[in-house]
Amino acid sequence: MKLLLDENLSDRIIPQIMDLYPDSAHVKTRALIQSEDVQIWEYAKANNFVIVSKDSDFHQRGLLYGHPPKFIYLRIGNCSTAKVIQILRDNYTIIIQFGDAEQESILVLT
Repeated sequence: MKLLLDENLSDRIIPQIMDLYPDSAHVKTRALIQSEDVQIWEYAKANNFVIVSKDSDFHQRGLLYGHPPKFIYLRIGNCSTAKVIQILRDNYTIIIQFGDAEQESILVLT
């Protein structure tokens, strides 16, 4: 499973999760910084990414349009990069099951 991290998450997360989520990327490395949500959504859809963000706009888009792409909503407020890494690593099994689920569009992690 490939994750695409939104700009509200640090790009330093990617090297720390590559062993679990190979080929994941940050919007910064895909020239999508300060892009509209729809551009990020379409990029993720076209390139088989699961979007990871703390942005509720993606949550609403997921409810409205469904998937693809799938969306992981981190409802964690302000926290350290280390905490985000821990959440993504600790929830690996849940995230993989979510990725494989046919009907689910949004996964909320707290």
